Amino acid sequence: MLDQKTIEIIKSTVPVLEVHGEQITTVFYKTMFENHPELLNIFNHANQKQGRQQRALAGTVYAAAKYIDNLEAILPVVNQIAHKHRSLGILPEHYPIVGKHLLIAIKEVLGDAATDEIINAWAEAYGVIADAFISVEAEMYDAAANQRGGWDGFRPFIVEKKVEESEVITSFYLKPVDGKAIASFKPGQYISIKLEIEGEEFTHIRQYSLSDAPGKDYYRISVKKEAGMETPDGKVSNYLHNTVEEGEVLQISAPAGDFFLDTEKNTPVVLLSGGVGLTPMVSMLNTVAELQPEKEVTFIHAAQNGKVHALKDEVAATAAKAKVKSVVFYDQPTEEDRENNSFDVEGYVTKEWLKENVNVEQADFYFCGPVSFMKAINAALKDLGVTEDRIHFEFFGPMASLEA
Repeated sequence: MLDQKTIEIIKSTVPVLEVHGEQITTVFYKTMFENHPELLNIFNHANQKQGRQQRALAGTVYAAAKYIDNLEAILPVVNQIAHKHRSLGILPEHYPIVGKHLLIAIKEVLGDAATDEIINAWAEAYGVIADAFISVEAEMYDAAANQRGGWDGFRPFIVEKKVEESEVITSFYLKPVDGKAIASFKPGQYISIKLEIEGEEFTHIRQYSLSDAPGKDYYRISVKKEAGMETPDGKVSNYLHNTVEEGEVLQISAPAGDFFLDTEKNTPVVLLSGGVGLTPMVSMLNTVAELQPEKEVTFIHAAQNGKVHALKDEVAATAAKAKVKSVVFYDQPTEEDRENNSFDVEGYVTKEWLKENVNVEQADFYFCGPVSFMKAINAALKDLGVTEDRIHFEFFGPMASLEA
């Protein structure tokens, strides 16, 4: 436990972290990777280059300082990050490296303002925070390895089937090379895939939501092909789309994630997705259809048009078998979409539409998609009086803020 003086010193740095947090984390990552380039085998290069990881870490450090005397308040954040760490293979021996370079970055950015007293207090505080992460992650590693069909680290899976779902999204059906059982998962969770791409110095690890219900003898991911081979995101998704074929082997970690459908509740559910954000939603939809076919479900998907709308026939077939109302929004429908009546609403999902068409008073809302889509949905739900405990969402990548 931290003594009161250390707590007071840490809390006194909160205003400074609010202003300089992202600058500190930018220096932190730069210095750490210069001294430990091997860690680039674990960290997402795309999130680094786009600044998303720096912003996410800055937010976490800020929250840790703000609640240093009540770390239980940030347990949901710790739990979410711990899931990602377990999925990536972050180990206890990585934490001292992170701590060392975080202190170096604080000192470099704050200069003389970072007194020995402040640095020593942060060193002590980091030890407590690191121990919390290590403890939570140890339980997750144990659970992942010792569950039925579970495993530790990465396991080889063969691409049994590759299916083009739209012009930009392709599904990969993955089965274990050893033919043994695979771990179940909660609808909404993800797996990590570790890729060694020819010509690349470091391995790339990417996390993809599972897009089918649990209980099968395969995992399915549905991957969007990002534009441009030169972008870090494009490198991985283009490699999967263009290079990985049926019969090839991929290294996969056991399912993880703290965003999942609560299958214990019987209240109505509204599943909202934008673009490739439909992947965890389809997993949830398929699960409800199998386990709770009488449950009231509204499945809302927003896409540009039919060319990029994936898994449409599957959703329609599932909706027909269960108590599901499916609604499709296109904001740029093609003439073919219009001729075939391929969508229900032209435009975007609005607060007014939600108020008129879904059970705002009782339903649980789950949503995923581009950040702009998620911000709009989150704001609409709050304006409509939906309470925090009924709002659930997932970011593809590091955490960000949904506040406007």
